[in-house]
Amino acid sequence: MENTNKDNKRENRRPRKFTREVKEFEERVVQINRISKTVKGGRKMRFSALVVVGDKKGRVGFGLGKANEVPEAIRKASEAAKKNVTKIALVDGNRTVPHMVTGKYGAGEVVIRPAAEGTGIVAGGVVRAILELAGATDVITKCVGSRTPINQVRATMDALTSLKTVNSVAKLRGIKVEEVR
Repeated sequence: MENTNKDNKRENRRPRKFTREVKEFEERVVQINRISKTVKGGRKMRFSALVVVGDKKGRVGFGLGKANEVPEAIRKASEAAKKNVTKIALVDGNRTVPHMVTGKYGAGEVVIRPAAEGTGIVAGGVVRAILELAGATDVITKCVGSRTPINQVRATMDALTSLKTVNSVAKLRGIKVEEVR
């Protein structure tokens, strides 16, 4: 005797359709902090998360989120980061930055310099995350002053948003690209 009950169950099944949403941005958690507030009943613990998002094509942003639980803080931070995305001026096919630039925020300073092909990203954790998600592959950086992650992120974003390409400078001055060089 054949087992027809199993065969009927298989035939009646609907094909499963998994539609995985395509993510526009890649995200990276830079820092998770535990915050405690002392109240009458004891200590109240919360968490803050610093998240950087980017598409590796020159767009990058960061966000800070706070919540009672870590996953919720990360979710809030990534939503804030997606609202805070800016376009970065990279050259040589999104390989490096066009010129040396310094970004400042608070007591922190970040110096970003272009590098020769094959150098890689020479940077610390926070700055490396931002540059990788922006899509740069050959950059040299140095952090001076405050090493606080949020200050480094803001100083790096300050530096990257102040970058200018030859085309943008020529357009701003109203002259040809050859005259700028």
